[in-house]
Amino acid sequence: MNSFSNIQHFNNLFNEYYEGYVCFAMSYTKDRTIAEDFVSEAFTAFWENRANLLPDTKPQAYLLTIVKNKCLNHLQHIQVRQRAEKNMTEHAEWLLTTRISTLKACDPEFVYSEEVQQIIDTTLNKLPKKTRQIFEMNRNQGLSYKDIANKLDVTPKAIEFHISKALRQFRSSLKDFIYLLA
Repeated sequence: MNSFSNIQHFNNLFNEYYEGYVCFAMSYTKDRTIAEDFVSEAFTAFWENRANLLPDTKPQAYLLTIVKNKCLNHLQHIQVRQRAEKNMTEHAEWLLTTRISTLKACDPEFVYSEEVQQIIDTTLNKLPKKTRQIFEMNRNQGLSYKDIANKLDVTPKAIEFHISKALRQFRSSLKDFIYLLA
């Protein structure tokens, strides 16, 4: 049995080094509660692993190594979080700048120009007859999917399919103009 199993030796070690290790940890964490947690965890780990320690282990160095590693992990975690926050902020700023640029570039006269209307008319005329009929009932007459389904004696899912099909075709045809409307 090594001297680490002696509770009195452990208590003396705790009383002598606890506050110094807390000050050490606080100098890095800048938070007394976190520093105290790290030091308490170090002493707990020391006590739980005492049977596995080599006789020439220096308890003070062992404890300080644990405290150091906990502080290091804590600071690295903060660094990773700050990098992620910075990247998210930079991305949000980029999105905002892009939206501002897009809005500045938006020309309402162009969006409602004959060219765009011609693309819409051409796309509408290329749709299958049933899809075009359902799309026009929904968009031009303002009928709900359920109302259209009742009128045409089909399921609302069938109406949803035809509307989705038409919208996909419009998105494809108007892909060069969509960013102006976003």
